[in-house]
Amino acid sequence: MGTHLEELMAPGCELLGTQYAIMCGAMSWVSERHLVSAISNAGGFGVIACGSMMPDMLDDEIVATQAMTKKPFGVNLITMHPELQGLIDVCLKRNVSHVVLAGGLPKGADITRIKDGGAKVIAFAPALSLAKRMVRNGVDGLVVEGAEAGGHIGPVATSVLAQEILPNISDVPVFVAGGIGRGEAIAMYLEMGAAGVQLGTRFACATESIAHENFKKAFIRASARDAVPTVQIDPKFPVIPVRALINDGTKEFMETQRRVVERFHAGEVEQNDAQLEIEHFWAGALRRAVIDGDVTGGSMMAGQSVGMVTSEQPSAEIIAELVSQANSAFDGRRSTG
Repeated sequence: MGTHLEELMAPGCELLGTQYAIMCGAMSWVSERHLVSAISNAGGFGVIACGSMMPDMLDDEIVATQAMTKKPFGVNLITMHPELQGLIDVCLKRNVSHVVLAGGLPKGADITRIKDGGAKVIAFAPALSLAKRMVRNGVDGLVVEGAEAGGHIGPVATSVLAQEILPNISDVPVFVAGGIGRGEAIAMYLEMGAAGVQLGTRFACATESIAHENFKKAFIRASARDAVPTVQIDPKFPVIPVRALINDGTKEFMETQRRVVERFHAGEVEQNDAQLEIEHFWAGALRRAVIDGDVTGGSMMAGQSVGMVTSEQPSAEIIAELVSQANSAFDGRRSTG
């Protein structure tokens, strides 16, 4: 690693226990034992996507991953999961070093419980005020993820969130995510004050990814403008937008959302149950795309950096390429400075 890159990534590497402060975003059905262990073995930080797994399934996945790498990796838990406490139990029992809390603001009690159990806690910061609150609640690190990311997204661009949050959070390492596909962007965010980065879409087509050949080919063919967010059809019923490659599955989701919202307004289903029903739709549609290769009717969750995915590469090669590009960017700035 180049001296300047090593210096800027040092706080992130120290938190993660890795050679590079490059996290892999938790992608349901994609971020499992094979990809997670490959990224960690290559010097990055793999993260298991728990998603809708139940505790016994997560336990099996952690044990299998630990058999494939001795390097640190994390587990991403969704805060609205009905079995969250059981999932935390599994992580602590298996001595998982890092727990990433996503899908909503984590409770202070959950942060404390995980930390007391010996694990580090990383959470997502969708705004500066919430970042400050989570730091007060004891998180060890934050991820700033912008709207360019794939899957569930917020409304603000990565570049804006980075400018808002990085200059004002110094107590914990902050990782920037959303739309990052090359090392030059990594260099830029590190110089703005980030301790590291998180990428998902670039790793979806890694050689070690179990994603179906059809899924990977669709990513390689796609351009940035093909990855679009879903539209919320009823402002009275909050549904987090999802960025994905547009296909028939996107249209099916809009129809599903319309039906669920109608049932909610008719008093046939509570709001939480209705939102979970929509999430279950996404989970099933994503599995059809990733595992079964249904790229027409399945959910092709992808970030706008998908246009920079041009081939299937080993995880180690992707990380080496990103590091080389970042170092070249630093070298170029020094030579012209």
